[in-house]
Amino acid sequence: MRNRFDKQLDMLNDSLIEMGTMCEEAISIASLSLFKKDFGAQVSVTSLESEIYQKEREIESLCLKLFIEQQPVARDLRQISATLKIITDMKRIGNQATNISDISSSLNDFDYNRCKKIQNMVLAVSEMLKTSIDSYISKNLKLAESVIASDDIVDKLFIEIKSDLINFISKEPNQAENAIDLLMICKYLEKIGDHAENIARWIEFYITGEHKGEDL
Repeated sequence: MRNRFDKQLDMLNDSLIEMGTMCEEAISIASLSLFKKDFGAQVSVTSLESEIYQKEREIESLCLKLFIEQQPVARDLRQISATLKIITDMKRIGNQATNISDISSSLNDFDYNRCKKIQNMVLAVSEMLKTSIDSYISKNLKLAESVIASDDIVDKLFIEIKSDLINFISKEPNQAENAIDLLMICKYLEKIGDHAENIARWIEFYITGEHKGEDL
């Protein structure tokens, strides 16, 4: 019986890693839509978001099956419970990547050389998500903690970019609409960072049995 349960947990583990990889890809494609003006990326992100939703349903179904059939205890129970929380954040990351791609398609005649901080923000949230998945794979608490700490960097970048865009509008009011769109994109990036932090906190719970943060 335990052997079968372990195989099901391995399947759960693999599915969660696959969903995380999909989210990484969604962020990467959304950034192409923004910085490379690759409008075909919008279709790709939307399709990928559907796959992420489907994977969430598959994982949720497997978790419920494990609860009902196996009655897990202790660490196994923490893994399954954390997984149910993590896939919710991953689904939202997929949704926000789509939102970024959608808004990017409406940006016109904008000099992206001015967007170094936004590029840094994309890199930062991408690294947070990647590291959170790595921490899950390796059950490495220090990696999870590094993700949680990195959210402060993303928040600081958002505040700086918001200030920069306000100044930009005052100097070039004809670019106000683009600036507002960019601010919305940065807000979605900030939320992706929040979800990556949530994922890391649930991994922390899986490893230690303690959940120290807020479930956003």
